[in-house]
Amino acid sequence: MLELKALLLTQGMHGMVSQVEGLAKALGLTYKHQSIRLKPFWNLLPPKFTPISENLVKEKFVCDSKVIISCGRKSVIPSIALKKRLGREIFTIHIQDPKVSLKHFDLIISPEHDNIKGDNVLTTKGAIHYLTKKEIKDNLNYLNVDKEKKKLVTFIIGGPNKYYNYNDQAIQQLFTKIKTLFTPDKFKIIIVPSYRTPEKIIKKAFDTFNFNHTVIKTVDKKAYLSALALADILVVTCDSTSMISEAAITGKPVYIAMMKPNKNNRRFKKFYSLLTNLGVTRELKDSVEEWSYESLNEVNRVAPIIKTKMKTNGII
Repeated sequence: MLELKALLLTQGMHGMVSQVEGLAKALGLTYKHQSIRLKPFWNLLPPKFTPISENLVKEKFVCDSKVIISCGRKSVIPSIALKKRLGREIFTIHIQDPKVSLKHFDLIISPEHDNIKGDNVLTTKGAIHYLTKKEIKDNLNYLNVDKEKKKLVTFIIGGPNKYYNYNDQAIQQLFTKIKTLFTPDKFKIIIVPSYRTPEKIIKKAFDTFNFNHTVIKTVDKKAYLSALALADILVVTCDSTSMISEAAITGKPVYIAMMKPNKNNRRFKKFYSLLTNLGVTRELKDSVEEWSYESLNEVNRVAPIIKTKMKTNGII
């Protein structure tokens, strides 16, 4: 007998885990993570050229849940294969564009910048995630940073991907801009790395900012939450739509620190424009301002809609 809980299928990357876990929490479901690793040959092919089979995964797993929430390219085929075997016993939700026929899933949750449409598609403004206002507030004092009557700036650093390579010149320019804008007489900066931040970038941040500011040298979720709670202003590197979306739950000014892309970043540009038009973000340029907006919490907005669809399908 399948239970009303969620099986979360991802490749284990932080951004994906944040999205599937955030949705499971918003739906009020207990959940279990399952990291997906495909066998070598199938790992190279896009989902649309891959056969629908549960035998493609390296490690077999048991589906004991009525709700399957998947995110990422490698989770597409396992989710479809489970649906093929279990049919209406399960409700499958895929987050982001699966790059296959949408009819394979009961529901698709896709950010507007993915630009996909369908009867079973729910669009969100930015990425959904697992952060909550309560969790951020509860960790306010974790870092024990003395504001010294200065404005606190939290600078969140991502990492290289296929659009942004984080070369030495780009990082030097970015760090110089941050130092120039947020001078130590007026501002105190908390630098927070992510799971994708290379060690050499963390070391460079420490060497650059440690004297007057605070540099977190390890990946620490509580430190991240505390830095979000403490900040008057947030700066997030442009490479992560997930971290920018997470920052937007605070209702605080979010500056996007741009870097030159190494390939066409059309989807990123659409995302930046959307959040700028909503009054959430601004590009980090040559001056510092503060503004406010209604915090962006898309997962809580879509959760009731999803529950209604689950009831219609007889899952709950």
